Amino acid sequence: MKQTLLIELLTEELPPKSLEHLSTTFANEVFAALREQMLADEDSVCTPYATPRRLALTVTNVDEQQADRMIERKGPAVASALDADGKPTRALEGFMRGAGVTLEQLQRTGEGKAEYFVARVEHKGRALEDCLSGIVAQALKKLPVPKLMRWGDADHQFVRPAHALTMLHGKHIVLGEVLGLQSGNATSGHRFLSSGTIMLKNADDYELVLESEGCVIADFAKRREMIAVRLDQSAAKANAVWIGHSNMSTQELQVLSNEERSVMSTLLDEVTALVEWPAVYVGEFEAEYLEVPQECLILTMQQNQKYFPLLDAEGKLLNKFLIVSNMQVDDPRHIIGGNQRVVRPRLSDARFFFNKDRKQTLESRVEKLGNVVYHNKLGTQLQRVQRIETLSGLIARLLNVDKADAELAARLSKADLLTDMVGEFPELQGIMGRYYALHDGEDKAVADAIEAHYHPRFAGDTLPQGVIACAVALADKLDTLLGIYGVGQVPTGDKDPFGLRRHALGILRILIETPLDLPLGALLKMATENFPAGMLSATVASDVEVFMLDRLRGYLRERGFEVSHIEAVLHMLNGRLHESLPRLQGVRTFAALEVAKDLAASNKRVQNIMRKNREEIGPGLSGATVKPALLQEAAERDLYQAMQDITPFAQGYLDRGDYGQNLKALVTLKPFIDDFFDKVMVMCEDKELRLNRAALLQQLGRLMNQVADISKLAA
Repeated sequence: MKQTLLIELLTEELPPKSLEHLSTTFANEVFAALREQMLADEDSVCTPYATPRRLALTVTNVDEQQADRMIERKGPAVASALDADGKPTRALEGFMRGAGVTLEQLQRTGEGKAEYFVARVEHKGRALEDCLSGIVAQALKKLPVPKLMRWGDADHQFVRPAHALTMLHGKHIVLGEVLGLQSGNATSGHRFLSSGTIMLKNADDYELVLESEGCVIADFAKRREMIAVRLDQSAAKANAVWIGHSNMSTQELQVLSNEERSVMSTLLDEVTALVEWPAVYVGEFEAEYLEVPQECLILTMQQNQKYFPLLDAEGKLLNKFLIVSNMQVDDPRHIIGGNQRVVRPRLSDARFFFNKDRKQTLESRVEKLGNVVYHNKLGTQLQRVQRIETLSGLIARLLNVDKADAELAARLSKADLLTDMVGEFPELQGIMGRYYALHDGEDKAVADAIEAHYHPRFAGDTLPQGVIACAVALADKLDTLLGIYGVGQVPTGDKDPFGLRRHALGILRILIETPLDLPLGALLKMATENFPAGMLSATVASDVEVFMLDRLRGYLRERGFEVSHIEAVLHMLNGRLHESLPRLQGVRTFAALEVAKDLAASNKRVQNIMRKNREEIGPGLSGATVKPALLQEAAERDLYQAMQDITPFAQGYLDRGDYGQNLKALVTLKPFIDDFFDKVMVMCEDKELRLNRAALLQQLGRLMNQVADISKLAA
């Protein structure tokens, strides 16, 4: 009989940061095993539940017993299974023992030499009660738990001590044992608000009974949504928004640091995993703490206390915060007061660190970086800073900006690593450096570059703003990428402990999206030469260039460009990545034309002719010009003239960066190219004519491939 199956494991408080993942993994493993055991079918629906003290799930349409089934096993061929007297050979005897059948029970199938024995054995279906304990136990073993605990006198292990097990099929208790716990139908509600032990009478009533009798919202997603709605309501009453609000404006998001944005994406999940019956209250702290940079206060409240800070309409931090409590009471004054008392020491610590740090300038901390090891093969943080300083100046000179400002920003860029605030909150490195630089009287562009040189820190993060910031950011990322790669720490598979893929993508994005006219190969060579001789592998620059071009291909594919278009552009780009996006847009526009494939095929034909007949054409063709007097055929004269006519227009479009129009100009060449290949023999016997026609094709190829190698668009 098909009924809903309920499984619930009551435990001590589970790890909040991984609760949702533990819940979905547990549910998926159990559901997959039920399907495999043919106790659930395609109409069954699995629903996971998770609270701080329970992992649970329900599965609809679960059978109480497997259906009986006929299992067919293929045996040996008849020719080899019977001897000359028609008696079973050892091979057949072994098969019959394994299948549990006699010779008379075997059947034959097939014909001639392909005839073989078959055993068809009916297997009685197992009861759910015989399977379920093993299914649950195996599912628990597969949970992503880094460290297990033991409790009591037994040897059972789990992420937290387990106290009760419910296994209910409809109204029937499925008897079994898991982690030393006998199954039943008793569960517990909220630790303080519940009326006591709750006896579950039907698996279908699980969620409703827990809510009505136990003051527990068992569904993680529903509980999360409930908290979000109540945060919205409480923030609205305070004329504010809570950090992490899905409807925050661009302006409001821009004032948040990268760390704040990443924290807010997980904080709601974490507090959802900490409460069973959520309530939201508003707390306050003294306005005098707002003299501390708001990034510090926000991280203090979020990371240490799990509070949701409030911002005003201009994105400035208010001296108010939202508390998600596990207690919904009529008079929350004690809850609010207790949380306000707890947060004050944290805010005082932040203020103390901030004031103490400002007593020393960033410049005074730089030399102390010599006491901090960056990498055992790459020296100290001071040596790293000196390399970044030199490289920043070189890049700044290429970008025609103040070299001294770029070098100063680079010199001070890592000094805040030695401050107390960054020691407490490593996520604030760069951010605090900016505040301290401004306090020291440094120029705003220098201070901004100290913070921005870490950008982008993750996929989709903002880029450094300002050329000086870009110069320092490029220098920092190039030094890390080439240094770590050059001492053999190459990313493998999904292992990238130094984040080299992230650094490579950051460099690419800065060059492409800013954009900056800095050839990639030249940057890599310059950065490599900035290291002491012999420190890095001899081929590091070329190796890293290949590594980065692979990242570039992935980056461009994610932006929706076709592989053939990407390869066409990269073939002609020569490391000038700032042109990649507009060139690809031009190729995409060109490829949509009806004649694009024909022109691409013609281009490919030109390249094939030049490649296959290199010896006959001769090595002296490079740089050769067409001699109009040697153009004997009308078709080659017409093609030459058509090329002369469009070249000024094509070059003008190229110079202006209008790559789409440059490629569209080629359309007028199609009839002349077709006529040329129909009527002109390039590889004629006359060497002078042959070289002249080869020069014509070479000039045609250069004209057609100014934006991209369009031969790669040919099917």
